[in-house]
Amino acid sequence: MEALLLSFALVLLAAILISGLAHRTVLSTTVLFLVAGFVLGSGVLDVIVLSPTDPTVTTVSSLALFVVLFTDGQEVGLRDLRAAWQLPGRALLLGMPITFIITAVLGVWLLGFSWPEAFLVAAVLAPTDPVFASAIVGRREIPHRVRHLLGVESGLNDGLALPVVLFLIAAAGGPDVEPLMLAEELGLGILVGVAVPLIVSWLVRRRIFSRTPLYAALTPVAVALIVLGICIVTHANLYLAAYAAGITIATVAPEMRDAFKDLGGQISELVKLLAVMMFGALISPAFLAEVPWTGYVFAVLLLIFARPAAVELSLIGSGLPWEERLTAAWFGPKGFASVLYGLLVLASGAPGAELMFHVIVVAIVLSIVAHSSTDVPIAGWFARREAEDRARERVESRDAAGGGDAANPT
Repeated sequence: MEALLLSFALVLLAAILISGLAHRTVLSTTVLFLVAGFVLGSGVLDVIVLSPTDPTVTTVSSLALFVVLFTDGQEVGLRDLRAAWQLPGRALLLGMPITFIITAVLGVWLLGFSWPEAFLVAAVLAPTDPVFASAIVGRREIPHRVRHLLGVESGLNDGLALPVVLFLIAAAGGPDVEPLMLAEELGLGILVGVAVPLIVSWLVRRRIFSRTPLYAALTPVAVALIVLGICIVTHANLYLAAYAAGITIATVAPEMRDAFKDLGGQISELVKLLAVMMFGALISPAFLAEVPWTGYVFAVLLLIFARPAAVELSLIGSGLPWEERLTAAWFGPKGFASVLYGLLVLASGAPGAELMFHVIVVAIVLSIVAHSSTDVPIAGWFARREAEDRARERVESRDAAGGGDAANPT
């Protein structure tokens, strides 16, 4: 643990020093932490020694996903969600199932999985990840409709995929799942995520209480910790609770969200980078060598075909320009939810669990590298296009004004 913390601190300093360059180029600080974890891990330098079954891996990954869902949920209130649900709804209700089917077919065709195994891998890899989607969602150069689509989709699809993953683990030969208990956990997660912020919001508005600016900024931290604690005790779904709590804060207490915004962004970035480095440390040359070549072909096709084709199909008739559709289709990053669900598959003892986990890891690594390295060029393209459009509008406006003057001389 000491080696992990010191390594993280040193890599964080390096990331700080190059962050300005990374923000302007394809150089990615996320990839820096992934590569650092790989080099420092047990397969190369043996500085950070972790295994997929290490409780630290599961705990940090779960916490990272919880924090990011909580902060991302605060980006959109319930009114905004209702007003602009059409595009995220297409991605979730059409795009996600189509991605699921294409991925399963590729798994049977390329890897020889049985249909239950192929559907299980597809369910693990179907959700997009809010941690890495935030790289594009946080860029104001990207049109708001695309950022909203990706943000809502990535925030909700993790929780939607979880029950499917658990049922398919049982179908693939793992331990059975009690449907009623699973439904209770999901429903309780939403209930906790909504109730706690409502109660806290009511309390802080009572005249008997007063808060300093410092403690006002910490109010959402208290909300998050209460939600986390209740979910752990009651076994409510952490991720649905986190996202529901974030949306509730944005809806009923926007001033609380505004006070927390900067601090929340910093906490979210730190836990994300720590989890990425730990994930890199799990990967070794020997691990990668165990993956058949068809596993790499599968990962590439998942990246360039399954998600893009599914989202393009789901957005037919949406009215989005082609460049916005392509951006939404491309940015389907895999991340911590898929890591956690992959760990569940590995721990299930199902036949073929080890191969499934290896393929899942390769797909996630390829996604992190590809999506973390393309956000800057795509955002830059949109910024240049907007600047050109404004310049053209100014010229047309001047020409129109000049024409009017010529037609009506004084």
